[in-house]
Amino acid sequence: MMNRFSLALALVLILSWSAHLDAQSLRGSRASLIRQNRQAQLHDYTYLRTPADVRRFVELGYLVPIRANADYDLSGVSFPYARPEVEVFLQRLGRQYRRACGEKLVVTSLVRPQNRQPPNASPLSVHPTGMAIDLRRSSNPRCRNWLERVLLQLEGGGVLEATREMRPPHYHVALFPKPYMSYVSRLTGREIRVASGPRRTQQAGSGSTRVITYQVRRGDSLWTIARRHGTTVEALRRANDLRSSRIMAGQRIRVPASR
Repeated sequence: MMNRFSLALALVLILSWSAHLDAQSLRGSRASLIRQNRQAQLHDYTYLRTPADVRRFVELGYLVPIRANADYDLSGVSFPYARPEVEVFLQRLGRQYRRACGEKLVVTSLVRPQNRQPPNASPLSVHPTGMAIDLRRSSNPRCRNWLERVLLQLEGGGVLEATREMRPPHYHVALFPKPYMSYVSRLTGREIRVASGPRRTQQAGSGSTRVITYQVRRGDSLWTIARRHGTTVEALRRANDLRSSRIMAGQRIRVPASR
């Protein structure tokens, strides 16, 4: 009996360790994509559908321009915008990367609306939220090893999910903004804040938005409604004077939707 128990315990430990190694291998998985989507939901992020949605989120301050500097370049980036926390991540990582291996980090993709996703993109991709970054894979083995080691370390700390993609060769990084900023604050010993949110209020029906009436269905949440209509949970709360995110099936709400 003891031998059987020991064998079973050993098998459990081996399987658990194998799962841990798989999660820390940069190979990616459906579970990783689900974790990324879960973080997008926890952050109340909207999945932007069109370039017009991207422009509107830039105007509102939810996305910020990402510009090349002495530590990183942008190459082939169609929409050079991302969540403010992504900018902090790129500035820190770019500086460390250049010091470690002597070349610039190269960013190949940032926010990408749903109707501009490549054919091989996963339907679970979080690029439309602005929390994802693609980084070119260097031809320098020393630079590749350094970057992979750092990404694995950060993934192990629960602040991002990273995947090594082959076509084209690059690293897909989904940053978890709030956990990452908490990590940086602990590391630096000071609280780091980023400006994110509406810089101006759009009037209903003006610009690129319109207000519609939506009847809540079973299983709906403010996050799923916001994602479906190209708006934000904050905008839904504001439009309906909601003090919480609780809604009920059959309830009618006003939705400031993207045209």
